[in-house]
Amino acid sequence: MKIEREDIYVDYILDVTSRLLAVDSPSGFTKSAAEFVMKEFASLGFSPELTRKGGVLVRLGGSDETDGILLEAHTDTLGAMAAEIKENGRLRLTSLGINANNVEGENCRVYTRSGNVYEGTFQLCNASIHVNGEYNKTERTFDTMELVLDERVENAEDVRDLGIRVGDIVCFDPRTRITEKGYIKSRFLDDKLSVGILLGFARYIKEENIDMKRAVYAHITVYEEVGHGGSASVPKGVTEAISVDMGCVGDGLQCREHQVSICAKDSGGPYDYQVTGGLIEAAEKMEADYAVDVYPHYGSDVEATLRAGYDIRHGLIGAGVYASHGYERSHRDGVKNTWRVLVGYCTK
Repeated sequence: MKIEREDIYVDYILDVTSRLLAVDSPSGFTKSAAEFVMKEFASLGFSPELTRKGGVLVRLGGSDETDGILLEAHTDTLGAMAAEIKENGRLRLTSLGINANNVEGENCRVYTRSGNVYEGTFQLCNASIHVNGEYNKTERTFDTMELVLDERVENAEDVRDLGIRVGDIVCFDPRTRITEKGYIKSRFLDDKLSVGILLGFARYIKEENIDMKRAVYAHITVYEEVGHGGSASVPKGVTEAISVDMGCVGDGLQCREHQVSICAKDSGGPYDYQVTGGLIEAAEKMEADYAVDVYPHYGSDVEATLRAGYDIRHGLIGAGVYASHGYERSHRDGVKNTWRVLVGYCTK
């Protein structure tokens, strides 16, 4: 089923995703990203609300409030925190979900509580291979690596004089790039690409005056990467929650970046059989290129919703993303197919 102006919405999704990716927002440091999402929903004609946890909740439309659908995506990303100011003027970091070996040599920013931002690079300790004979043998961990500040500092006191303290947030460059062939490459497509898809779905609902039978809400969460993003703020009358997150691409899975992935089971167990079947039906009705997969190492917002005690059915979809939690890659066709499934499922 071809939707008129479909490419306009896909172009918007890629644009708004690129802009959101430029806003640093590791878990616990998401205020600016939430403000961005609030403003974007408002610009589309909606009335978003900021939750106490700092997420964004918005009603997209629909009439039946006793059988509502909640769409969940998260804008918090991976990052790090300053754990120690070392005597050599470098910083030892602690992870906010990110793997040390995935960000070796990456540019980063340190945000101080006084409002200053300092640049640096995350490197192996003693990073010059012409000096360090153990360079190739050293395991990359947060104990063997350090943040080298782009400041003239020689010791811990120099660093403290800048206002840098233990507990300051460290954000890594996303390095966002959209190629002529339609690939989108960036850190943190998990899950800002899905936030963009929900914004594109919201724009479609508003501009095309789509009348949905069931009430549909979007919840942009901010603590998914640490496990409790979707554990609150479920509107009254919601009977189904669908996590819109990255679709896994890798060995043993069918999905590719050009497709929408529909997850039947992940490390938390099976997703609701009826909801998963409904998502498959929506994909086929909308002629979306899809794959059904089982994810071996994965958890989603909607599982946090269930663990919080909400009596709902649950599902999970997302555009195929390769190299998850690293330098990730997807494609505009995967975006389009995910958007199509949302349209087919929520407007039936």
